[in-house]
Amino acid sequence: MTDIAIVTGASSGLGREIVRQLDAGAFGRLDQIWAVARSAGTLAELADACATPVRPLALDLTDPASFDVLEDALAERPDTRVVLLVNNAGFGTFGAFADQPAGAAADMVRLLMLAPVELTYRSLPHMRVGSRVLNVASVAAFVPQPELAVYSAAKRFVLDFSRALNEELGPVGIHVTALCPKFMRTGFLDHAGAGDVAADMARLTGFEDVGRVARRGLAAARAGRALCVPSLYMRAFYVLAKLMPYPVFIGLERALMGRFDARVTRRED
Repeated sequence: MTDIAIVTGASSGLGREIVRQLDAGAFGRLDQIWAVARSAGTLAELADACATPVRPLALDLTDPASFDVLEDALAERPDTRVVLLVNNAGFGTFGAFADQPAGAAADMVRLLMLAPVELTYRSLPHMRVGSRVLNVASVAAFVPQPELAVYSAAKRFVLDFSRALNEELGPVGIHVTALCPKFMRTGFLDHAGAGDVAADMARLTGFEDVGRVARRGLAAARAGRALCVPSLYMRAFYVLAKLMPYPVFIGLERALMGRFDARVTRRED
């Protein structure tokens, strides 16, 4: 039996850190790590840096044909066992929905929603008792976020999909964990063309350490926990989001951000 982990979005940020920690033994012994991302060159560099054999798969997960490629790769070796699937690939564009670039919303839906569904479905026949799925959601999933409308809605889908699937698969010994970090210093905001709202949110709540998020996410998955919110501050946010009416919560969030902006203005003046 060949035990593998599959990690999407593996070329940078959280995905790359998860590969590094898997290579260091964070999920026990693995025969291979399959690293999925668009950049073949970056994946090759990652493979060279790892002691565990890494199979680079240069795929664009917004293209439905990529799911067939992965399924075919799994079928090549009938003895392959998927010990861990990490659905991490993603991107976001920030600002008013009407101002989004053409096609950006559709690509977000494909990558953040369709890809985890397809990859999980096609990996399940190769999972056994003890296998795990780690789906990277976000604290943005807790409350619908204006100017993050598609992103927060897509991450809510990931959260709900993960929790429901964990209930379905738990009785057969397979568990699904939703990982909900806040913003991390991974270049995500820069690549997303983040506007003032996203940047202010990150500064208001603080940045999450990517190594800590990877470590806690992998530990939660290994323990079979349904939800992992690495930040204590964001756990309180999660509770408030469940208890407060949505208009009240959004009003409070905007008020806090407004006060933060005022403090920044005064300091910079």
